[in-house]
Amino acid sequence: MSRGNHTTKNGFTLVGFSDVPELQYFLFSVFLSVFFMSLSAHMFLIVLYRFSKNLHTPMYFFLANFSFLEICYISTVTPKMLVNLLSGDKSITFYGCAVQTYCFLLLASTECYILAAMAYDRYNAICHPLLYNITVNREACIKLIVGSWSIGLMIAIIQTFLTFSLPFCGPNKINHFYCDIPPIMALACTDTKFNEIITFVLVLCVVVGAFLLIMVSYIQITWTIVKHHSIRGIRKAFSTCTSHLIVVIIFYGSASVMYLRPKSSYGTDGDKFISLMYTIIAPLLNPFIYSLRNNDVKVAVKKLMPKIKIRTIIFYKN
Repeated sequence: MSRGNHTTKNGFTLVGFSDVPELQYFLFSVFLSVFFMSLSAHMFLIVLYRFSKNLHTPMYFFLANFSFLEICYISTVTPKMLVNLLSGDKSITFYGCAVQTYCFLLLASTECYILAAMAYDRYNAICHPLLYNITVNREACIKLIVGSWSIGLMIAIIQTFLTFSLPFCGPNKINHFYCDIPPIMALACTDTKFNEIITFVLVLCVVVGAFLLIMVSYIQITWTIVKHHSIRGIRKAFSTCTSHLIVVIIFYGSASVMYLRPKSSYGTDGDKFISLMYTIIAPLLNPFIYSLRNNDVKVAVKKLMPKIKIRTIIFYKN
C-alpha cells in the first residue's frame, strides 16, 4: 500500500459523535446496551440450534450461520466506537483502519448473500415443497454458505487494496465512527474516479444483486401463498414476509444510499445516521424477526429451559 506523507504516518482520527460532547455518555450507554442485546440474542440462537434437534433443518442452519456472522459483524465496529465515546484519544492507526475496513467489507458483503440464500431456502420450502429436501440438502447449504463467504472475501480484498493504495496527504480526520470506504476516499489527495466506479460496480453486484434475488424470491412466495393457501395462512405469511422485508430494506436501502453516491456528498453528518441503520439497528432486529418469533424456536426454548435449570441446580449443589 502506497503511503501519503502525513496521514499514513500518523494514522487517522475517527471524529465519530464528538460534535455532540454533551451526549457522549448517553450514546455510550445506548450503544453498549444495544451491543450486548445483539450479542446475547445471536449467541442464544446459536446455542439453541446446537442443542435442539427440531431445529436441525436447512432454515435454522442458515440462521445459525447468520447469527455467527452478525456477532463478528457488530464486533468489528461497535467496540472501537464505544471506546472513542469515552476516550479523548480517537485515533486509529493506518493499518488498524485498513483491518477494520477489510473485516467490515468481508462481513457486510457475506451477509448480503447469506440473506439471499435464506430467501432462496424459503422460496424452495414454500413454492417447491416436494423437491425441497432434494434441492436444499446439506451439501447445497454448505455450498451456499461457502459461496457467500467467498464473494465477501473477494469484495473485501479488492476494495481494501484499492482504497488504502490511495495517497492521503491530510487532513486525517474521518467524519465517521468507523473506517468506511466513502469517508476514507474523501480524504484522498488524488482523483478517485476509478475507485468510485469500482465501488459502484461492486455495490451493484453485491447489494443490489442480492436484494433483487431476495425480492424475486418473496414475490414468488407471495404468489404461491395467495394461490394455494387459506385467508389465515395468507395473513400469517404476509406478516412474516413483511417483517423480513422491513429488515432487508433497512439493511440494503441504507447501504445503497451510502455507497451509490458521488464523492462530493461524502463526509456529511447524515452518513453516520445512515450507517447506524445497517451496523447497529439491523443486527439488533434480525434475531427477533428472523428467529425468535417462529413457533419452532418457541418450542425449542420450552424444551431447552428445563434442561438448563436442572444443570444449573446440579452445578450449584456440587
